[in-house]
Amino acid sequence: MTIKEAILKSLEEIGGLTNYNDITNHIILKNYIDFKDSKTPSSTVSAQLGDFIRIGDSRVKRIKKSGSYLYYLTKNEQSVEIEILSGDNKVVPDKIENKVKTKAFQERDLHKLLSSYLKNTEIYSKTIFHEQSNGNDNNQIWTHPDIVGIKFLNLRSKASQNFIKAINKVDTFKLSSYEIKKEINSDSELKRAFFQAVSNSSWANYGYLVVFEYSDSLTEEMARLNESFGIGIIKIESNPYQSRVLFTARYHDLDFKTIDKLCKINSEFEKFIEQAEKLLTAEERYYKSTEKELDEFCDKYFINDSEIYEYCIDKRIPIEKPKEE
Repeated sequence: MTIKEAILKSLEEIGGLTNYNDITNHIILKNYIDFKDSKTPSSTVSAQLGDFIRIGDSRVKRIKKSGSYLYYLTKNEQSVEIEILSGDNKVVPDKIENKVKTKAFQERDLHKLLSSYLKNTEIYSKTIFHEQSNGNDNNQIWTHPDIVGIKFLNLRSKASQNFIKAINKVDTFKLSSYEIKKEINSDSELKRAFFQAVSNSSWANYGYLVVFEYSDSLTEEMARLNESFGIGIIKIESNPYQSRVLFTARYHDLDFKTIDKLCKINSEFEKFIEQAEKLLTAEERYYKSTEKELDEFCDKYFINDSEIYEYCIDKRIPIEKPKEE
């Protein structure tokens, strides 16, 4: 791949306005070009971007803001909502630049962040897509959790595991429900999201509302709702291992009738329950293979920090660049 090809591919993946440094970082992150022979890869990329403009290559355009150039693909001109003054590419008025919008990430892009956070706390999790359920009831989003999770009681002694299983299998695991929101900015948004979490988690031992961004002014109301209804709140971060529980969920007994209903209307939920049951009842010699089967069925999670950063860049989720050693 040539440098120009790498630049075009990076501009395609970034989607919106960007500068030569970010393009360089993207190329390096994706391993499109090996800059080992270049001491200043960013200068190389900057020069090549200048060539696109100098020779009149219609695929790439730029605007000038605060003395620096921002680049984008011409075919994305409408999506980034800018107007280029005809001819000289000099300046876009501030009132137009303020309208620039980069590609926004989707709420479901946060699922992998949550699954990684949960995996780090020994919880197996699975996304449940309400649109895949039987029927066309739009209110099913108030029945299904976004993500279901299960944590098994970690007993060192096999004898104690068998003993507890024989008495009551419920005591060997805990089921949790998670409702995810990209952002919550007002009291009305908080209440809608919170009571959706209440509705979706009535069957589970623990119910959580998970949010990426929220207004600090809502903290007091969050505490009140948590105290009244027992739904916990998790602040999910771009680096999932920096996520934290803002308010702890209150324990509830399982509602087996609702679990049965969810199994009947959603095959993925039913498979999750089946996989969990297989692990609970597995003989010792089959335990590891059954655990691996459950892990492979559940949502994928990140292996290292580089994967997290690459994923967030790709999905346009705000994240700080890792500090170099």
